[in-house]
Amino acid sequence: MQESSSLSQEQREAAVALFEIGWGAKAAATRLGVRSKAVIRIHALWRVRGGTALVTKSTHRKFTFEFKLDTVRRFLAGESQVALAKELQLSSPDLIKKWARIYRNEGEDGLRPKSPGRPTSLPQPPAEPESELQRLRRENERLRAEVAFLGKVNALRDEGQR
Repeated sequence: MQESSSLSQEQREAAVALFEIGWGAKAAATRLGVRSKAVIRIHALWRVRGGTALVTKSTHRKFTFEFKLDTVRRFLAGESQVALAKELQLSSPDLIKKWARIYRNEGEDGLRPKSPGRPTSLPQPPAEPESELQRLRRENERLRAEVAFLGKVNALRDEGQR
């Protein structure tokens, strides 16, 4: 179970015991006097893992593009989220819901693994060679700006000496 859970270990164990005898998540939350959201999370895990719901599973499992795509297609074809999570030994049925949302919004490419870090910039196409006339005009413009700037600096210096 997650360390960030708002429930104590005893409360989590009591919730699982209540699920085992047929209680639902909200009823168990009321019985234990705790927030239902935390108990609903444990109930979802219990539905997938059964009595081992409180055993921590690795959260660093990597899934291939093909695995995610097959899972989403089966889910969209009508298979149960919980049944798929059990069969594929996923840590939570919410993973399938997340992958399905990404698939709907971004298509298949959204399920592909992303490379870590910042995206690389695309190489710039080589610029067309500049003609002699264009180069001279650009240099002329720069020199005019430089002369104007130096003229203003001199004018300010002369003004300060008066």
